[in-house]
Amino acid sequence: MKRLAVIPARGGSKRIPRKNLRPFAGRPIIAHSIAAARDSGLFDVVLVSTDDEEIAAVAREHGADVPFLRPRELADDHTGTQAVVKQAIEAVAAWQAMPEQVCCLYATAPFVRASDLADGLARLDASQADFAFSVTSFAFPIQRALRLDAEGRIGMFWPEHMGTRSQDLEHAWHDAGQFYWGRAAAFLAGVPLYSKAAVAVPLPRHRVQDIDTEEDWRRAELMFRVLQAEESGVA
Repeated sequence: MKRLAVIPARGGSKRIPRKNLRPFAGRPIIAHSIAAARDSGLFDVVLVSTDDEEIAAVAREHGADVPFLRPRELADDHTGTQAVVKQAIEAVAAWQAMPEQVCCLYATAPFVRASDLADGLARLDASQADFAFSVTSFAFPIQRALRLDAEGRIGMFWPEHMGTRSQDLEHAWHDAGQFYWGRAAAFLAGVPLYSKAAVAVPLPRHRVQDIDTEEDWRRAELMFRVLQAEESGVA
């Protein structure tokens, strides 16, 4: 066992009920992540970590392994991703063998590509870092961000930048919410992701969309259709 993909997919999504199984571009959204992992050819095991029998069945139909169900105590609204990955690594080690490298791939990441996963692994190996994960740039300078008070009146988070030109401000990035490569030992030790222990895998903004609300879902579908049309040569 060298490389393990872990796709967390609990059954109790609140904002979008049954989100991980909802059809996206003709198939359950989780199937896109499973396909990207399998198509990459990078993994000895593509594991779906779920507490839900229906999700487990769909995951198996699309080629993932689900040799066990996730413990209920790791399937609530407050459980972090690293705790889920740690449990999966320990369970796989008992089931087969301890992996060396692990990629946590979100179930609602239909824009992820096999080539992105390969790029992430290459950056992890080249850097000798503990983690390599997907990021993208903010579309607007965060130093010019505005806040609204209770009456809807406007203020700046950083008023010292009121007159600073956009091109003079430091470029900012955020987690793209797609995948997180890491060394199994780092996941098990609880090494922080957002730290010098990680290197970035930049993705273009047009292939990044968080999917937490109905509005997010609709936007993601529209973006996906445009990308498909471009790739197929349809104007």
